[in-house]
Amino acid sequence: MRCPKCTSIEDKVIDSRISKEGSTIRRRRECLECSHRYTTTEAVVRDGVVVIKRDGRREEFDREKLNHAVRAACHKRPVDLEQITMLVEDVMDALEAQFESEIPSRAIGEGVMQRLRHVDQVAYVRFASIYKQFRDVAEFVDEVSALGKKSPKDADPAVS
Repeated sequence: MRCPKCTSIEDKVIDSRISKEGSTIRRRRECLECSHRYTTTEAVVRDGVVVIKRDGRREEFDREKLNHAVRAACHKRPVDLEQITMLVEDVMDALEAQFESEIPSRAIGEGVMQRLRHVDQVAYVRFASIYKQFRDVAEFVDEVSALGKKSPKDADPAVS
């Protein structure tokens, strides 16, 4: 691993921790040349996963594209990077259990919205406004109204 400060490739691992789901490993490293400490994350590379778009096109799944979309929805919200990473990982684990190597984009969007609703409702509305492609303000208002009408059980995932 290359040091982000001096670009040396000589380092040592100080600490390793497995994520709660066991799908990623966080490593704390120290550069042997400049003593700078930094954190890296290892994740399973999901090869061969294809997304089926709404118009029928197929494209290779891009985790970074999904991370970017969720980060954009959570911009300036009290959602930290680890929550976003865990949300994306949770969505992917659920989708891989349900689908083989081809995943409809609809399923990805629905999975993200379901989880964002419990993490941050403003981020949920931001993501939904792009994903659902609202045609006018009335559709947007309907979505926000529906969010406010959810039962208390729907508002807290720990209750279910």
